[in-house]
Amino acid sequence: MALIMISRGTSREGSVLAQQVAARLGAPCLSREAMIAEAATRSHLPTPELTAALDKRPAFWHRVLGERTTYLTFVRAALCEHAQGGDLVYHGYVGHLLLPGIAHVLRVQVTADREVRLRAALAEHPTREAAAAHLARVDRERRAWSRFLFGVDWEDPLLYDLVLNLSRISLDTACETVVQAAGHPEFQPTPASAQALRDLVLQSRVAAALAADPRTADAALTVTADAGRVTVTGQVRWPDGMDPVAQIAERVADVKAVDVKLSYLAVPGTTSGIP
Repeated sequence: MALIMISRGTSREGSVLAQQVAARLGAPCLSREAMIAEAATRSHLPTPELTAALDKRPAFWHRVLGERTTYLTFVRAALCEHAQGGDLVYHGYVGHLLLPGIAHVLRVQVTADREVRLRAALAEHPTREAAAAHLARVDRERRAWSRFLFGVDWEDPLLYDLVLNLSRISLDTACETVVQAAGHPEFQPTPASAQALRDLVLQSRVAAALAADPRTADAALTVTADAGRVTVTGQVRWPDGMDPVAQIAERVADVKAVDVKLSYLAVPGTTSGIP
C-alpha cells in the first residue's frame, strides 16, 4: 500500500479525513502531535520544546547552532519507524518531506478557503480578529519553517499529488478520492522503493543515535545507508569526537558495516581541542 501523507495545516477536517482514510484501508493513523511526542520520549527532550522548535520561526541563533536540524533528525527517525511497517496514514505538515526518495508515498494537501478556516479557529479564539491574527501568524511560521528546513514553500501545489479543497468537496468525497488514488500502480511499493525505505530507516536510526549521544551531538555529520552499509561523513569539533562515531553507528540495529570519513574542525581560540 502507499504511504499516505496528508498535509492538513490548521484544518481539523484534515485530521478527520486521515482517520477516515485509515479506517477504510485498515491502516495505522499517525498524527504529527503523536509523532513529536514519540520523538521527544526517544530523545529525552521535553515535548513542548521539540514542538516549539518545529513550529516557530527559526531565529538566527538556532540557525547557527543547527539545533533545528537535530530536532528534525529525531522526528524523521520516529516517522521512519512507523513507515517501515508498510501501511501508514500520517497527518501533519508536509510529512512527505521527511521521507525523501520514497516513490510509494502519496502526497495529499488539504486546504480550505479563509472563511472556513476562520470558523474553525473561532473555536479556540474569542473574536474573529484574534482568530485571523492566529491564522496569519501560523501561516508565516510554517512558511519560514518549510523554507528553513527544506528550502520549499509548503503551500506549493507541485509538492503534492492531490490537493483537496474541503470548501468545495465533502469529507466522504475526499476520503474516496484518497483511497482510490492510493490503490493506483504508481503509488505501490516496488523492490527499489522498498529498499530506499529500508535505507532511509537505517540512515535515520544512525543519525538519531549520533544526535542523542553527548560525544557526537555537536558534530556536523551526514549519514547515508545502502543495504546495511552506513557511511558517516562530516566534521567533529574535538579530536576525541572521531572515535565514538563508528562505535555508536555499529551498535544500531541492522547496521552491517560502517565507513567513517571525518575531518577535525578546530574550535577558534583553542589548541588541540582543549579550551
